[in-house]
This record gives sequence, C-alpha cells and structure tokens, in this order.
Amino acid sequence: MYKPKFVGFLCNWCSYAGADLAGVSRFNYPTNLRIIRVMCSGRLDPSFILTAFERGLDGVLVAGCHPGDCHYLSGNYQAKYKVLMLRKILEKIGFDNRRLRLDWISAAEGRKFADLTAEFTEELTKLGPSPVKSDTNLRKLLDYTKQIISDFRLRWLVSRERELVEIENAYGEKIPEEEFEDLLEGIIDAELIRAKILNVIEKKSLSANEISHELEIPTERVLEHLIRLSDEHKVSFSIENRYAVFIKEGG
Repeated sequence: MYKPKFVGFLCNWCSYAGADLAGVSRFNYPTNLRIIRVMCSGRLDPSFILTAFERGLDGVLVAGCHPGDCHYLSGNYQAKYKVLMLRKILEKIGFDNRRLRLDWISAAEGRKFADLTAEFTEELTKLGPSPVKSDTNLRKLLDYTKQIISDFRLRWLVSRERELVEIENAYGEKIPEEEFEDLLEGIIDAELIRAKILNVIEKKSLSANEISHELEIPTERVLEHLIRLSDEHKVSFSIENRYAVFIKEGG
C-alpha cells in the first residue's frame, strides 16, 4: 500500500503543543508526517505550501488555534483566508485541493491531533502519489500560482477579508460575501492569464495574435493584459514586419 508523505505547519502555541501532548500520551499517529513549527498559523506564507507541493509532497496540513483563541488575536483568521484562497487557485489549475487541509487543534487536543493526521493520511492514500512527480505541466502551473499569490492586490484583499466581509465599518457597512468572492475570483483569473502570457513569451517574441492562438484566449483580452504587464515593466515590445511583438523583460 502506498504511504503518502505530508508536512504539517503547526502553530507554536496550540497545534504544536497538541502534537506534543499526543506524543507524551503515547497516542498512535502516522510517522509519515513531518512537522514544521511556526509561531502563528497566520505567519505561514502560501508560497511555503506551494514549495512543498512542488517538491512532490502528497499533502500539506495547516493547523492553528481555534478561532477566538489565537495568541496574536486574529492570526488564525489570516491562515483561514490564505488557505481558502490557495485552494481556489489550486482547483483552477487542476490540482486536487483535498491535498491541502486546514484545521484547528488546541494544546489540550492530543487525541484530535492523532485522529486528524490518521484521517488525512487515509485520504491521501486514496488519492495516491502527488501528480506533480510525473506531470511537468502541473509543475509549471504551480510555478504560475507562485506568481499569482505575489500580486499585491490579492494579498491585500485576503489580509482584509474578515474586516471587509464579517466586521462592519464605522458606517455599519459590510461587503456582501458573494461580491467579495467575485472580486477575488476576477483577480485570480486575471493573474493566472498574465502568468501564462509571461511563460509563453519568456524565451521568444510573439505577437498578440500568436499569444492568443497559443493560449486560446481572445486577442482583445491578451492585449489588455499585455498593456498591464507593460505598465508594470514585465514585458517589452518591438516592431517586426510591421507587427508589435512582445517578450518578457529579461527574456
């Protein structure tokens, strides 16, 4: 039977202490888990999770304090929204987001830690080995995802999601969750297209029509994104045979 390997990012104050309690109490839990202690689950950058997947790990567990019990007040909420955002992107690129799990474990829940890791191991066993190990295209898509999550607008929105959606401002206003999700989806989709454009023009100059044909995206949309990328100094263009061709800066 396949034995999956996965990593657990555990907060120092609750989840890591819960794992320690599981060990002290001699509860059985999988030995194929590698634990990384972080001071707060909210400190975890999504790029760390993507790096784990890029290196072929079968799953990633993120565990923090229960909502309301965070040592840093709202760090676990930050972790929640980061993981939810990343699960959305992983689904869009065709990576099974069940391989990324978020849960809350207190310092007194050693049994829960043991049961949770056993359950996650069972699920990963059913999913089988990570497809990243054999799928070069998926590895490339994970690299796109790293580019996407570096976008300032996306990071700002995710860091403010609770304030914008759940907590009223001074005027008693909140952004409807559906409206916020549409905004987030729009940014993710746009950044994914830009990452793909940068990939195809990394080594060779292409016209907007050629990019459109290769990515199967309407030329008008390609031009919109090329203008944005040009404004950000990520692409440059030249004229060849009376047509504008584009290449990634430094390509």
